[in-house]
Amino acid sequence: MGKAWTFGENLNTDEIIPARYNITIEPKELARNVFCEIKPDYAKTVKPGDVIVGGQNFGCGSSREHAPIAIKGSEAKCVIAHSFARIFFRNCINIGLPILVCPDAAADIEEGNEIEVELDKGLIHNKTKGHTYQANPLPTFVLKIAEAGGIVNYLKNHDIEELMA
Repeated sequence: MGKAWTFGENLNTDEIIPARYNITIEPKELARNVFCEIKPDYAKTVKPGDVIVGGQNFGCGSSREHAPIAIKGSEAKCVIAHSFARIFFRNCINIGLPILVCPDAAADIEEGNEIEVELDKGLIHNKTKGHTYQANPLPTFVLKIAEAGGIVNYLKNHDIEELMA
């Protein structure tokens, strides 16, 4: 269970991590500046297991992987949004950052709500409000990639046929 950090519509990758910090791909280094211009307290106070919640078109803008890497480096459990920019969605899968599309949760969850997520079932529990939302569960192969820490790590230890099984 973790705290919800909420963001609005069309949050772009430069708002997630400004380009001037994209001189590394080290997750912990990027995490030091994640959301620095729109939620300056995030990097200093985020706890492992906290949840990012956004509106429509979360992660629009640049195709750089730095934005999902910065979020993953902050140890957020997952990102829940009304919808995601396509390249951001794919980058999250590639690096093993779980994401859930759930318009109902995105509309109802407020900053600071206590959230519990069951990724395998797509269930999002808002413990503060007593609400439960149903997102599309992540496919098994995406959960396997996330558990391995990303597609590269997964493929280092498995072959492609296992991934698709």
